[in-house]
Amino acid sequence: MTLTQDPAQKTVPPTVRRRTRPDQAVRTRGSQRFLLLGLILASVYSLFPVWWLIVAATKDRTGLYQSNGLWFSGMHLWDNLHQLFTYQDGIFLRWTANSLLYAGAGSLGGTLIALATGYGLARFDFPGRSVVFACVVGSFLIPIALLTLPLYLLFSEIGLVDTPWAMLIPCLINPFSVYLAKVYTESTIPYELLEAARLDGAGELRIFVSIVLRMMTTGGATVFLLAFVNTWNAFFLPLTVLRGEENWTLNIGLYNWSGKRLESGVDLTSLVLTGALLSIVPMAIMMVAMRRYWRTGVTLGALK
Repeated sequence: MTLTQDPAQKTVPPTVRRRTRPDQAVRTRGSQRFLLLGLILASVYSLFPVWWLIVAATKDRTGLYQSNGLWFSGMHLWDNLHQLFTYQDGIFLRWTANSLLYAGAGSLGGTLIALATGYGLARFDFPGRSVVFACVVGSFLIPIALLTLPLYLLFSEIGLVDTPWAMLIPCLINPFSVYLAKVYTESTIPYELLEAARLDGAGELRIFVSIVLRMMTTGGATVFLLAFVNTWNAFFLPLTVLRGEENWTLNIGLYNWSGKRLESGVDLTSLVLTGALLSIVPMAIMMVAMRRYWRTGVTLGALK
């Protein structure tokens, strides 16, 4: 006699049983909660200095030293801004313009050079290409602080110390940007497209300007953003190669103001904190405006 199994009593596959086990569901929810808690703590840790800076920028000198550092004590932000923009004939605005010039023009020029170099390393076969690429990778492992003194000695010999060129020239050469451009080129620029353009009679310069640059918009935006932030936050290089106050960056100018309390007894802490708060505004605007390109480019580079 043959026994038939009731369809309602069919055995549930082991994979289904494992998915519906209560202990696994509890562990999953526990992991998610632990991850959420870690993200909250990391966010609080990251935003805490910004909150303190915002609160401190709204206080006068008395409130800055005698009140709670994490909460407001009177609203003196507009007075601090007025003093900041008028102190020393508004030199803070000059420092802001200098920082925008160095970070903007230097990063733009460095991005174009990096894209051209990365494209050449990725899509042109020439003797010694692997050696050149090895030098590029090895060079961006050297901290920029170690190169500051050699750059100063070199610029002293050719008379570029205390000029905008002393900041712009180092910004044009960024090995890490070249590496990113090479990785992005290998991921987005096919050989077939380049060969088709050459068969149509296009020269190499026209191919790079008309085709490659347009296809590397995301990678170029990522390279530009990283270079802009790096140049905007630079400290040792401008401290070494810039002497006159009219050529200083925001970082160097605020650093000089913070030291006047020890040198001449003039307390400019309120102005320094207000200027520091304003100094993060351009970077915040840049990050918000280019976050889509930055996120896409970095993700593609990581996958590569």
